[in-house]
Amino acid sequence: MVLFGDDERSGGGSDVGTHADAADTLDPQVQAVVDEVDELGIPEWSALGVESARRLEDELFAPVDVPDVARITNIEIPGPAGSIPLRVYHPDPGETLSTLVFFHGGLWAMGTLDSIDGVCRRLALRTGHVVVSVEYRLAPEHPFPAALEDCVHATEWVEDNATSIGADPEGLAVAGTSAGGNLAAATCLHVREFGGPGIEMQVLLYPMTDLSDDHPSLSENADGPLLTRRDVLWAHETYLRSRVDRYNPFAAPLRAESHANLPPAYVVTAGFDPLRDEGAAYASALESAGVTVVHDHEPAMPHGFLSLTADVDAADAALDRVAVAVTNRG
Repeated sequence: MVLFGDDERSGGGSDVGTHADAADTLDPQVQAVVDEVDELGIPEWSALGVESARRLEDELFAPVDVPDVARITNIEIPGPAGSIPLRVYHPDPGETLSTLVFFHGGLWAMGTLDSIDGVCRRLALRTGHVVVSVEYRLAPEHPFPAALEDCVHATEWVEDNATSIGADPEGLAVAGTSAGGNLAAATCLHVREFGGPGIEMQVLLYPMTDLSDDHPSLSENADGPLLTRRDVLWAHETYLRSRVDRYNPFAAPLRAESHANLPPAYVVTAGFDPLRDEGAAYASALESAGVTVVHDHEPAMPHGFLSLTADVDAADAALDRVAVAVTNRG
């Protein structure tokens, strides 16, 4: 497995193992963003009711100063329990392009097509791919496995209907941030077990891969920034039907008996993220099972940093590396 940090960019990195650490301090540009958030006095997600958290998330991540994409289309497709909203970003409508299906984060309880709009726009432009963003059902109204059912169904729909959106039906990639990274990984597991789309790559951006509370980074980064241990544990309780689901690999992909025969993976982790160690553990599990893995660890970054590309140079550079990996897949 290739793992690289801030000082190992050229040549694709080096084989230095899977342990992921934090830097001594946050990146200065990230610290400025965190200071602004602190000045606003915004509570932790877990301290809010679900509806209040959703309203706040909508306000914080509303698209502002985002780049233009040639064609953006909002559509709805039939799903397992009603319609599933999709947003299709096509950077060059005159061409048939490869596809990236994207699942937003939000602790399985928050998030919309708007909240991840900036990341999807940038990925469409930087990868030259059609990006299809999926608005899956949210917990607690729709607990596990509702979100996964929607994500699997949407991925199948994209492959079956690719030509209708100007995309290539031969192979696609899936990606997601945080809870969306969990859903991308779980979608790949589901397809391996039950058949489905030809997924060529999984892009897991600071993913939630386990549903336990014993990873060291959960304690080291218990108070954030931007995501806390309490938020993570609240997400577990909100998403699951019962404690039994903690051991279901489609809820906790790290718990799968085998990680063999899964698509090649690009895994991003952050040093100041409570989810750091479970993301690193998943990269290691994939590599141990013979899956090709690139693990990009960002020691000075917090959870969610790829949404800060407009203000943080290192985040912008990291998103560039994600885009290069997606573009060069296969």
